[in-house]
Amino acid sequence: MRLMELSHGAGCGCKLPAAALAPIVAALPANTDPRVLVDASTNDDAAVVKLTDDVAIVQTADFFTPIVNDPYLFGQIAATNALSDIYAMGATPVSAINLLAFPLEELGDRVLGEILRGGADAVAAAGASIVGGHSIDDPEPKYGLAVTGVVHPDEVLTNAGGQPGNALVLTKPLGVSLVSTAVKRGYVAAMDRAIEVMITLNDRAAASARSAGATALTDVTGFGLLGHLHELALASGCAAEVLADDVPAIDGVLELTDAAISGGTRRNREYAETFTTFAYGVPEARRWLVCDAMTSGGLLAATPNAMDEGWVIGRLVEGEPGTITVA
Repeated sequence: MRLMELSHGAGCGCKLPAAALAPIVAALPANTDPRVLVDASTNDDAAVVKLTDDVAIVQTADFFTPIVNDPYLFGQIAATNALSDIYAMGATPVSAINLLAFPLEELGDRVLGEILRGGADAVAAAGASIVGGHSIDDPEPKYGLAVTGVVHPDEVLTNAGGQPGNALVLTKPLGVSLVSTAVKRGYVAAMDRAIEVMITLNDRAAASARSAGATALTDVTGFGLLGHLHELALASGCAAEVLADDVPAIDGVLELTDAAISGGTRRNREYAETFTTFAYGVPEARRWLVCDAMTSGGLLAATPNAMDEGWVIGRLVEGEPGTITVA
């Protein structure tokens, strides 16, 4: 099965560009419901609505085109990616609804069943349940989830609480888009390692961030490390410094050629260069890495204390909010 041949993009790399999407979302009517604790105004990972003094629900939706050819793994990766938004809010996933676009006549029910089985297994591993779904006929397959989680209203972690001096900790290596694009274009690349990264739940990373007293939390997906760090720093009123050599990469990624750079990663870099300053000595390979359009990436935490998961890649600093220096 060659699922990737049926899609124009791969995984989170098929997202609409952040630069184009931001002004459209900003122009939407502002929320006025006092029960809403987190909405789209801070570009957070999920919405949070307070139900009682002790319970808030966390809601997100995420779906994308195939990033691997194996249908089971596609389902598992897409579901793991969607669950990540719940963990990025400091919440626990409870239930999920399948979101599916699929060419049933072309690919058949066996392939569809494997995609859904992969998603169900990922949700079960997170301790949650698939409770329904919605599907449409589409020549380009797409799959993901709408996920609901719960959290105490006082324990919500957003991307807006970071403080100058906080360390920036990334919990998964980067380079998924570079690997998948290389494979799609016929190059040998470290796909097995990339798959291992994508199917790893962010539950342990979220627990580590909370234990370390994280002040801000997000996940790194289609807008790349710099895109998501920009959102965190902007919402927190801080600037950020990143040490390029300290950013972890999937084994073999830095050796890939220009042929491995996806359209999503190129758009990310164009956008990042509007708020990022690269030091002269930063190698080109690492400039692309920090813009990689990740799928099912790790969490990015701003924390005053050491975490037992991940790599320290920089820090938040005083400065123009949202600006980043990569040295």
